[in-house]
Amino acid sequence: MKKSFSLMLAWRYLNPRRAWISSITMISVLGVLLGVLVLVVVMAVYAGLEREQKKRLLGFSPHLLLQYSENGDRINEIENWGAMVERMKQIPGVVSSYAHIEDNAVLDSSDLQRPVNYQAVDTNDAVQLKGVQDILDHQNYPGSSADLGLDARVVVSSLMADQYGWKLGDKVNLYSTRNFQDVLRAYQSTEQELVRVRFAKEIDAVRQIVEKKWVEGAKGYVMNREQANCFNALYEIYQAEQLRPSERDALYAMLEIYERAEHQTERDVFVFAKGEKKEFRRHLDYLLTVKRDQVDADVLKNLKSVILPREVEIVGVFQASQMVKMPDLFVPLPLAQGLSGLGEGVQGVALRIEDAYQSEAFVSKILPHLDAGWMVFTWAEQYEQFFSLISQQRVMMYFVLSFIVLISAFSMMAVMFTVTIQKKKEIGVMKALGATPGQIMKVFWYQGAILGCAGALIGVLLGRVVIHFRGGLQEVLRGLGFDPFSARLTGFKVLPAYMDWREQVFIGCMGLILCMLASLVPAYFASRSDAARSLRNL
Repeated sequence: MKKSFSLMLAWRYLNPRRAWISSITMISVLGVLLGVLVLVVVMAVYAGLEREQKKRLLGFSPHLLLQYSENGDRINEIENWGAMVERMKQIPGVVSSYAHIEDNAVLDSSDLQRPVNYQAVDTNDAVQLKGVQDILDHQNYPGSSADLGLDARVVVSSLMADQYGWKLGDKVNLYSTRNFQDVLRAYQSTEQELVRVRFAKEIDAVRQIVEKKWVEGAKGYVMNREQANCFNALYEIYQAEQLRPSERDALYAMLEIYERAEHQTERDVFVFAKGEKKEFRRHLDYLLTVKRDQVDADVLKNLKSVILPREVEIVGVFQASQMVKMPDLFVPLPLAQGLSGLGEGVQGVALRIEDAYQSEAFVSKILPHLDAGWMVFTWAEQYEQFFSLISQQRVMMYFVLSFIVLISAFSMMAVMFTVTIQKKKEIGVMKALGATPGQIMKVFWYQGAILGCAGALIGVLLGRVVIHFRGGLQEVLRGLGFDPFSARLTGFKVLPAYMDWREQVFIGCMGLILCMLASLVPAYFASRSDAARSLRNL
C-alpha cells in the first residue's frame, strides 16, 4: 500500500457517505477549531492590554527616576533640584527632565473621606504635561483639561469621578497626611508635664548658672568650661520627645545664644555679648513661669494652620482602569510640595528618554554625571511587581486555555476509536491483501493530521476575524445587557488587541501536533487488530 493510497483512504474515511462533510468529521474539526480560536483571541487581547497599559504608564511616568540618599537607607529630600534638572537636560537622548513627587493625601468630598495617591505635574515641562493630556477622557468628560495652573487645580481619575459623581468645575478638599502626624504629636505633647517639671534638676542647674556664675567681663559675660558644660543639659532637654512647640522654641533660642558665644581657647572660657544674658534669662523665665493651660491653648491654636484643607477645583478627568496602576490625582508641583511637607524640595528628578524600552542601557550614560549618593531607577524596576503579575496571568491563561485544545484532541481520539471500530472489517480486508501494520497505522494517523490541520488553520483564521471585529461584537453584547469587558474595568471602550503572527502560528502548530499525537493511539490499536477475527463477520 503506497503512501498516496494511505492518504486517499484517510480522505475517504473522513467522508464515508459522500455527503458534503460527515458529522463525525465536522465535530472533530469543530472541537479543535474552538480551542485554537479561543486561545488566539484571548492571547491577542492579553498582548494588546499589556502593550496599551505600558503605553499609558510610560505616557505620564518617569522613564528613569533619580533619587538621593546620604546613607543608602532612606531617600532624602532634594533641595537644589533645579540644578540637577538642567544638568540632565544636557545629556543626549534625554527628552525631558523635571521634578518628581508621588505621595498620598486624604480627600474630603461631600463629607466622604478617603485616602488618595497623587503625582505632581511640573506645568513648565511640556512633555510631562502632554503625557497627562493624552490620557484625558474627552468622550465622557468633554472639556477636560490638563491646565493645572499653580496651586488650586487637579485632574482626577475616571474611577473616582464615576464613584463620587463629580463634574468638571466641582471642588474638593485635600488634607496632607503629614498634618495628622503633626496633630498626633501636638496632642501627645499636651499630655506631658511642663519642661520645668519633667526636667526640674537640669532647669534648676541652668538657673543657678545664670544667676550666680555668669561673670561680667570687658566684652560681656564670661563662662568657664565647667559652667558651660551645664548647657549640654539644654540640648538633651531639646532632644526629648513630645515637647510643646512653645517650650521647644524657647529651648532652641537659648541654645542659639550659646552657639553665638565666643570661645577663647587660651583661657578656655566662653564670652557672651552684652545683652545675651538678658535675652537668655527671658527665655528661661518663660520656661519657669508659663502656665500649662496657656501653652496647651497655644498648641491647639497652632493646629488651625496645620489641619486647614487645600480646596482644589477639578479641571480634568483621565481615563483610568482597575487593571492599571495609576495615581488618583494629578496635582501641580507647588501643591504637591505643600501636601507632602517638602517645602521647596522634591523627592526626585524624573527623566523621559527617546526610547523608554532602552532605559536599562541608558543608565550607563547617566551615571558619569551623578555624584555620590545618587541612585537611578528605571520604569521597569518601579513597576516590576505590576508587570510580573501581568506576565503570570498571561502564562496561567496559556496553561488553562491549552487544556481546551488538549480536551479537543482527546475528543478526536475518542471519535477515531469509533471510526476504527466501524472500519474493522475493512482493516481486515486490507491486512488480508497484504497491508502492513505500519501502513494501516498511517491511514488513521493521516486522518488525525488532516482534522488537526483543518481545525488549527480555520481556528487561527476565525480568531483573526473575531479580533478584527471585536468592537462590533462588544456592542452586540452590551446591547444584550452583557458587558464582560466594561471600560471601567479595562479602561478601554474597545478591547485592545495585538496580533502576533508568530504566536498564532505557534498556537496553530500546537493544536496540529496534539491532534496528530492523539490519533496515534487509535491508529496503533487499529494496526494491531487480528485480520482473521475481523473477516469472520463478512
